[in-house]
Amino acid sequence: MSGEGGAVEVTRLLQRARAGEAGALDAAYAAVYEELKRAARLQLRRGRGPLQTTALVHEAYLKLAGGAALAANDRHHLLALSARAMRQVLVDQARHAQAIKRGSGQDALTLTASVGSGEQAVVEVLALDELLASLQKVDARAAQIVELRYFGGYEEEEIADMLGISYRTVRRDWRKARAFLLAELGV
Repeated sequence: MSGEGGAVEVTRLLQRARAGEAGALDAAYAAVYEELKRAARLQLRRGRGPLQTTALVHEAYLKLAGGAALAANDRHHLLALSARAMRQVLVDQARHAQAIKRGSGQDALTLTASVGSGEQAVVEVLALDELLASLQKVDARAAQIVELRYFGGYEEEEIADMLGISYRTVRRDWRKARAFLLAELGV
């Protein structure tokens, strides 16, 4: 359900969910389900863990639905919250995988460790999560753009629309965020 009519319908469903209507959140999530699957597919294609696309989307939904009160105002906000929930799922999964590794008597992984692609993805997700927390303190919007791009799989035009800012602003913030992240990584 994309386009203007779909966005309006999702907004109505979210309003009904906030008012306590049973099933309204499920309907809103179902309306954006294909977009969320696309975002999850992009994440998993990058080697971000053993989850399947559908499982990542469902885990993100459980994080959202399990919260006290869903704060999503409209379709764009729901997609942004879903991207954050996917990030949390992937970070939780990476931390769990790293804890298992540590518990097996092996050394802790580092960014410079020579590891297989699955282990490297664990390190990458955890490192990016920490860097995003640092970036959030310096520039919250730039951190949100990285989160939407990296964890949500959205293109710059989509992000501009979601955040209600210009494409040029997204491009500028993306360049600034990349420079910050690369500097923090020492690259």
